[in-house]
Amino acid sequence: MNTTTATVNSPPQSFKDVWLISAGHGLTHWYTATFYILLPLIGKEFGLSYTEIGLIMTVQYLAGAISNIPGGMIVDMVGKKGYLLATSLFWVGFPYALMSLTQSFWMLLVCVTLVGIGNNLWHPAAIPTLAYRYPARRGLVLSFHGMGGNVGEAIAPFVIGALLGWLSWRTVVVVNVIPGLVMSVLILLMLGAFSTNKSNDAESINAGAGHQGIKQYLRDFAGLLKNKALMLIAASSGFRTMTQAGLLTFLPVYLAYELNYSPFEIGACMTVLQVAGFIAAPVGGHLSDKWGRKQVIMSSMLLSGAMIVGMAFAGKSLWFVLFIALVGFFLYAMRAVLQAWAVESVPKKLAGAGVGLQFGFTSLGAAISPALFGMIADKYDIYKAFYFLAAIIVFANVLVLFMPPEPAKSGAGSAS
Repeated sequence: MNTTTATVNSPPQSFKDVWLISAGHGLTHWYTATFYILLPLIGKEFGLSYTEIGLIMTVQYLAGAISNIPGGMIVDMVGKKGYLLATSLFWVGFPYALMSLTQSFWMLLVCVTLVGIGNNLWHPAAIPTLAYRYPARRGLVLSFHGMGGNVGEAIAPFVIGALLGWLSWRTVVVVNVIPGLVMSVLILLMLGAFSTNKSNDAESINAGAGHQGIKQYLRDFAGLLKNKALMLIAASSGFRTMTQAGLLTFLPVYLAYELNYSPFEIGACMTVLQVAGFIAAPVGGHLSDKWGRKQVIMSSMLLSGAMIVGMAFAGKSLWFVLFIALVGFFLYAMRAVLQAWAVESVPKKLAGAGVGLQFGFTSLGAAISPALFGMIADKYDIYKAFYFLAAIIVFANVLVLFMPPEPAKSGAGSAS
C-alpha cells in the first residue's frame, strides 16, 4: 500500500496538534472578546452612538471579508502552516495595543482594520490541517478547535472585567499583547518543523499544491464558486455569524447602558455565554459525525432563534442570564459542524481556499450585522434589534433545506 495513503487514512494517535492549535485559536478569540468588553468604555469616552459602535465592528469584519479569500489561497500555495498561524496570532494581537495611542474615532477604525486583515490567515490554515489529520473525527476535532475559541472568549471577559476595576482600558490593551506573543513563539517552536517539511507531512493538504501552476490553481478555485454545497454552507455560515456578531457586539452595551451592569458583571455574563458554547461544541461535533451535519445544523439554528427571542422578552429578570446560556449553547453547537461540512465539500488541494471562502462570507455577515443592529436600535429600540438577530438565524436555516445530500461517511474523509 502507498505509505502516503496509509498516513492520510490513519489518524495520528496523539492529539498534541489539536490542543496546541486550539489553544492558539483561543488567543485569537481572547482579543476579540476583550474588545467587546472595552466597547462600552470606548463608546462613552468618544461619545459614540449605537450606529458608530456597530460601525467599528463592521469595519473590522469587512477587512476580514475582503482578505479571507486571498488568505486561504496563500495557505494552499505556501503551506507553511506553523509560520502562518504564528503570524496571524501576532497580527491579531498587536493592533489592539496600538489602540492605546488612539485619540480619534478614525484612528480606532484603522486599528480594527489591521485586526481584521491579520485574522484571515488563522482559519484557512488551522481548520483544513486538523480536518485532514483526523478525517474520521472531523466534527469532533473541529469542535475542540472551536472550544479553544470559546475558552478564550469565556476567560477574557472575566479577566478583563476584573482588570478594568484597577486599570484604564488603554493600559489593558497594552498588557493584553503578552499572551499572544507567548503563544506565537510556542507555535513556532512546536509546529514550525512540522509545517515546513512537506516531505514528512504526507497528510498535509498542500502535498501537491506546489506542483501546479498558479493559473491552474486559479482555474480550480473558480470552480469553487460553482460548488452549490460550499456556497450554501458559506451563505448559511454568514447569516449565523450575523447573529453571533450582533449579539457579541451589543450584549455588553445593552448590559451596560440598559441594565447598568458593572464591567465585572458584564464580563461574567459574557463568560456564561461562552461556557455554554464550550459545552455545546463537542456535543454538536460528535452528533454531526454520528447522525449527519444537516440535522444538527437545522436543530441548532431554530433553537438559537427561539432563545434570542426569549432573551429579549426576559428583559431585566433573572431569566435573562439563563437565556444567554441557551443562546450560547445552540449558537456555538453548529459552528464546527458548518466548518467540517465545508471541508468535506471541496477537494483537499483547495481546502484552504474553501475555508477562506466560507470565512469570507462569515466575515461579511459579521461586518453587516453590527451596523444594522446599531441603526435599528437607534431608530426603534435595542429590543427590536435583538428580534432582528433571531429572524436572521431562522433565515439561515431555510438555506440549509436546499443543501444537496451529504457525502457518505468514510474513514478516509472526502475525496481529494
